[in-house]
Amino acid sequence: MAKKDVLFMQEALKEAQKAFAEDEVPVGAVIVHKSRVIARGHNQVERLKDPTAHAEMLALTSATNFLGTKWLNEASLYVTIEPCSMCAGALVLARIKNLYYGADDPKAGACGSVINIVTHKKLNHRIKVTKGILEDKSSSLLKDFFKKKRKK
Repeated sequence: MAKKDVLFMQEALKEAQKAFAEDEVPVGAVIVHKSRVIARGHNQVERLKDPTAHAEMLALTSATNFLGTKWLNEASLYVTIEPCSMCAGALVLARIKNLYYGADDPKAGACGSVINIVTHKKLNHRIKVTKGILEDKSSSLLKDFFKKKRKK
């Protein structure tokens, strides 16, 4: 695992911490272009009352606005958990080059756990996927969040 990948995933974890503090499912994402973070996002589903306000979706919108283009074919997404089918589909449509994620999502993951959208041969774009970066930290943040929720 490259040092830069760990550093960028740490940035995604900072975003996930923001979500945790806001009582949102703690998922964070950053988009990197030419070795610098150009967009950040964390889940805001509850705050915005919007089921599409996932960390990845918010980061995608921010990145395309920043670059002034709909294609992110030279960009990489770092996200703390495996993207769901909505987010994975959006990543394909945005033509993200690389996806790096922390923990697998055995219930809704669309990058291999439940289904695999990002490397599907019938789609017009495939994404290079690297998983397991800071997996323990990403996973424990989610577990702590849901443990706290169950206590309430």
